[in-house]
Amino acid sequence: MSKDTALKALLYKMADDALIIGHRNSEWTGIGPTLEEDIAFSSMAQDKVGHSFQLYTLLENKFGEANPDQLAFNRQETDFKCCQLVELPIGEYDFSLMRHFLFDHAEYHRYDALLDSSFEPLAQLAQKIKGELKYHILHANTWIKKLGLATEESHARLQTALKEAFPYALGIFEEDAQEEMLLQEGIFIGEKALQEKWLETILPVLESTNLSLPSI
Repeated sequence: MSKDTALKALLYKMADDALIIGHRNSEWTGIGPTLEEDIAFSSMAQDKVGHSFQLYTLLENKFGEANPDQLAFNRQETDFKCCQLVELPIGEYDFSLMRHFLFDHAEYHRYDALLDSSFEPLAQLAQKIKGELKYHILHANTWIKKLGLATEESHARLQTALKEAFPYALGIFEEDAQEEMLLQEGIFIGEKALQEKWLETILPVLESTNLSLPSI
């Protein structure tokens, strides 16, 4: 297995995750529970599609893959490498908010780790994208805390959403056959280490609102 093969697998996974969650979040445009949230989800969706475009562009420029439009819209469904969490329907706002919270914390730590990647084009891209994800995290944390502490109903709805979304969120960190090469080459810290960082970050936020992770 070559380093290029491992790198392409990682880039496709990241790009496909961003593209699909971007399209899912865009479904809130015009129907958000408040005007503020309508705009927020639309803006974050635009960011995510932009992230996917930059990753697909990297695949084209560095590895000779097809252009971003071809990769985004002309592949077979089975060719996509995204996790199942991003594919799920938007559901009610509480589910989309919880998915946003779980996914964007993982994304933030992924790009933070990639700042030290030995693959310089990805490290440079990580610097830019991490800066944008900082605001996604701020939004997610704010609303999880607001609704988690607001009323019994809002707390219960978030707990139900967490119970539904968390098992799927673990799929963000699914390891594949290429991971050992990424570790050896200093490209990426690996999914297990990423998951540990993610849990260390989300647990204090959830505990501050008396939300608890479901037993798996």
